[in-house]
Amino acid sequence: MRAKITYFVTAAVLVFYFVLVGSRGVMLIQDGKLITVTMGIAVLVLPLIGIWFLWANTRFVTRANALAAELEAEGGLPVDELVRTPAGRIDRDSADEVFARRKAETEDAPNDWRCWFRLAVAYQDARDTPRARKAMQRAITLREAAE
Repeated sequence: MRAKITYFVTAAVLVFYFVLVGSRGVMLIQDGKLITVTMGIAVLVLPLIGIWFLWANTRFVTRANALAAELEAEGGLPVDELVRTPAGRIDRDSADEVFARRKAETEDAPNDWRCWFRLAVAYQDARDTPRARKAMQRAITLREAAE
Protein backbone atom coordinates (compact mmCIF):
# COMPACT_ATOMS: atom_id res chain seq x y z
CA MET A 1 0.00 0.00 0.00
CA ARG A 2 2.86 2.35 0.85
CA ALA A 3 4.40 1.75 -2.58
CA LYS A 4 1.12 2.66 -4.29
CA ILE A 5 0.83 5.90 -2.35
CA THR A 6 4.44 6.78 -3.18
CA TYR A 7 3.83 5.98 -6.85
CA PHE A 8 0.69 8.13 -7.06
CA VAL A 9 2.31 11.06 -5.23
CA THR A 10 5.33 10.87 -7.53
CA ALA A 11 3.08 10.64 -10.59
CA ALA A 12 1.06 13.64 -9.42
CA VAL A 13 4.21 15.70 -8.88
CA LEU A 14 5.46 14.71 -12.34
CA VAL A 15 2.15 15.65 -13.98
CA PHE A 16 2.28 19.02 -12.21
CA TYR A 17 5.83 19.49 -13.49
CA PHE A 18 4.80 18.51 -17.02
CA VAL A 19 1.95 21.05 -16.98
CA LEU A 20 4.24 23.76 -15.62
CA VAL A 21 6.99 23.12 -18.18
CA GLY A 22 4.44 22.69 -20.97
CA SER A 23 2.84 26.04 -20.17
CA ARG A 24 6.26 27.69 -20.36
CA GLY A 25 6.81 26.08 -23.74
CA VAL A 26 3.47 27.40 -24.99
CA MET A 27 4.34 30.88 -23.70
CA LEU A 28 7.62 30.77 -25.60
CA ILE A 29 5.84 29.71 -28.78
CA GLN A 30 3.24 32.47 -28.37
CA ASP A 31 6.01 35.07 -28.29
CA GLY A 32 6.31 34.49 -32.03
CA LYS A 33 10.03 35.10 -32.51
CA LEU A 34 11.98 32.39 -34.30
CA ILE A 35 14.31 31.70 -31.38
CA THR A 36 11.54 31.61 -28.75
CA VAL A 37 9.34 29.41 -30.94
CA THR A 38 12.25 27.01 -31.44
CA MET A 39 12.97 26.97 -27.71
CA GLY A 40 9.26 26.55 -26.94
CA ILE A 41 9.05 23.49 -29.17
CA ALA A 42 12.19 22.09 -27.56
CA VAL A 43 10.74 22.71 -24.09
CA LEU A 44 7.49 20.93 -25.06
CA VAL A 45 9.40 17.80 -26.02
CA LEU A 46 10.44 17.17 -22.40
CA PRO A 47 6.90 16.87 -20.99
CA LEU A 48 5.88 14.70 -23.95
CA ILE A 49 8.73 12.29 -23.26
CA GLY A 50 7.91 12.39 -19.54
CA ILE A 51 4.22 11.68 -20.13
CA TRP A 52 5.08 8.76 -22.40
CA PHE A 53 7.53 7.40 -19.81
CA LEU A 54 4.98 7.74 -17.00
CA TRP A 55 2.27 6.07 -19.12
CA ALA A 56 4.57 3.20 -20.15
CA ASN A 57 5.66 2.53 -16.57
CA THR A 58 2.11 2.75 -15.23
CA ARG A 59 0.98 0.30 -17.90
CA PHE A 60 3.86 -2.06 -17.07
CA VAL A 61 3.13 -1.99 -13.33
CA THR A 62 -0.61 -2.48 -13.88
CA ARG A 63 -0.03 -5.48 -16.13
CA ALA A 64 2.56 -7.00 -13.77
CA ASN A 65 0.17 -6.57 -10.83
CA ALA A 66 -2.57 -8.30 -12.82
CA LEU A 67 -0.24 -11.25 -13.38
CA ALA A 68 0.61 -11.32 -9.68
CA ALA A 69 -3.09 -11.35 -8.77
CA GLU A 70 -3.78 -14.17 -11.23
CA LEU A 71 -0.82 -16.18 -9.98
CA GLU A 72 -1.87 -15.59 -6.37
CA ALA A 73 -5.39 -16.83 -7.15
CA GLU A 74 -3.82 -20.00 -8.59
CA GLY A 75 -1.59 -20.39 -5.54
CA GLY A 76 1.51 -20.06 -7.72
CA LEU A 77 3.23 -17.01 -6.29
CA PRO A 78 6.83 -17.71 -5.33
CA VAL A 79 7.31 -18.32 -1.64
CA ASP A 80 9.85 -16.07 0.05
CA GLU A 81 12.45 -18.66 0.99
CA LEU A 82 15.40 -16.31 1.10
CA VAL A 83 17.70 -16.28 4.09
CA ARG A 84 18.11 -12.81 5.55
CA THR A 85 20.79 -11.30 7.72
CA PRO A 86 19.84 -9.91 11.15
CA ALA A 87 19.70 -6.49 9.48
CA GLY A 88 17.12 -7.78 7.01
CA ARG A 89 19.34 -7.90 3.92
CA ILE A 90 19.03 -10.89 1.63
CA ASP A 91 21.88 -13.39 1.89
CA ARG A 92 23.58 -13.47 -1.51
CA ASP A 93 24.11 -17.26 -1.51
CA SER A 94 20.44 -17.80 -0.73
CA ALA A 95 19.40 -15.49 -3.58
CA ASP A 96 21.77 -17.24 -5.99
CA GLU A 97 20.31 -20.63 -5.08
CA VAL A 98 16.71 -19.47 -5.61
CA PHE A 99 17.72 -17.72 -8.82
CA ALA A 100 19.36 -20.90 -10.18
CA ARG A 101 16.17 -22.90 -9.50
CA ARG A 102 13.96 -20.27 -11.15
CA LYS A 103 16.24 -20.06 -14.17
CA ALA A 104 16.20 -23.85 -14.59
CA GLU A 105 12.41 -23.82 -14.27
CA THR A 106 12.18 -21.19 -17.02
CA GLU A 107 14.56 -23.10 -19.29
CA ASP A 108 12.38 -26.22 -18.87
CA ALA A 109 9.19 -24.30 -19.76
CA PRO A 110 10.24 -21.27 -21.84
CA ASN A 111 6.68 -20.46 -22.95
CA ASP A 112 5.11 -20.47 -19.47
CA TRP A 113 4.47 -16.93 -18.27
CA ARG A 114 4.32 -18.17 -14.68
CA CYS A 115 7.93 -19.33 -14.83
CA TRP A 116 9.01 -16.00 -16.29
CA PHE A 117 7.11 -14.16 -13.55
CA ARG A 118 8.87 -16.15 -10.85
CA LEU A 119 12.21 -15.58 -12.61
CA ALA A 120 11.52 -11.84 -12.62
CA VAL A 121 10.92 -11.97 -8.85
CA ALA A 122 14.20 -13.86 -8.42
CA TYR A 123 16.07 -11.26 -10.48
CA GLN A 124 14.50 -8.50 -8.39
CA ASP A 125 15.51 -10.29 -5.18
CA ALA A 126 19.05 -10.49 -6.57
CA ARG A 127 18.83 -6.71 -7.21
CA ASP A 128 19.19 -7.12 -10.95
CA THR A 129 16.43 -4.70 -11.94
CA PRO A 130 17.12 -4.55 -15.71
CA ARG A 131 16.85 -8.33 -16.04
CA ALA A 132 13.86 -8.39 -13.69
CA ARG A 133 12.03 -5.93 -15.95
CA LYS A 134 12.92 -7.91 -19.08
CA ALA A 135 11.75 -11.16 -17.51
CA MET A 136 8.52 -9.54 -16.33
CA GLN A 137 7.94 -8.05 -19.78
CA ARG A 138 8.41 -11.53 -21.23
CA ALA A 139 5.86 -12.90 -18.75
CA ILE A 140 3.39 -10.19 -19.73
CA THR A 141 3.92 -10.86 -23.44
CA LEU A 142 3.45 -14.61 -23.00
CA ARG A 143 0.32 -14.13 -20.89
CA GLU A 144 -1.23 -11.77 -23.43
CA ALA A 145 -0.39 -14.17 -26.27
CA ALA A 146 -2.21 -16.94 -24.38
CA GLU A 147 -5.46 -14.94 -24.27
